[in-house]
Amino acid sequence: MAELIVLGFKDMTRADEVVPELQAMHGEGLIELADWARVIRRPDSKLEVRQATSTTGAGAAGGALFGGLIGLLFLMPLAGAVVGAATGALVGHFSDYGISDKFIKEVGAQISPGTSALFLYVAQMTEDKVIDRLKRFEPTLIRTSLSEEAESRLRSEMQTPTAA
Repeated sequence: MAELIVLGFKDMTRADEVVPELQAMHGEGLIELADWARVIRRPDSKLEVRQATSTTGAGAAGGALFGGLIGLLFLMPLAGAVVGAATGALVGHFSDYGISDKFIKEVGAQISPGTSALFLYVAQMTEDKVIDRLKRFEPTLIRTSLSEEAESRLRSEMQTPTAA
């Protein structure tokens, strides 16, 4: 079962620095993410959100393909692709897959200005190795969907200094 883990960072760039590390760990088979999102709360309190998947782009691509196929039936594949892409982009824009946009904005509004957060929807992970690799980024556990016992253990492990 996938679990949601929200990590906070003391500055605006740290969450972005973690993303390549997560990608490296994914390549090593240490973590599998169903979705992720990064939130920066600027000093003026505005939120900047970046998600792993662009539903607008995916919708446009799928719509263009489907529209092009329908257009072939009516001997107008280009027109079908254009209409399909526009429709797909619109549907994708209003779709919400993975981590809820509303939840991301609610939690993002609670973090301090000048900081960042990373939302991880974890399908599976090798917990000890992933935590050891993330410690150097000095994350703070903000929220999880874990049981209280598992959350407490994770919080404790993240605060334990790394052995030299």
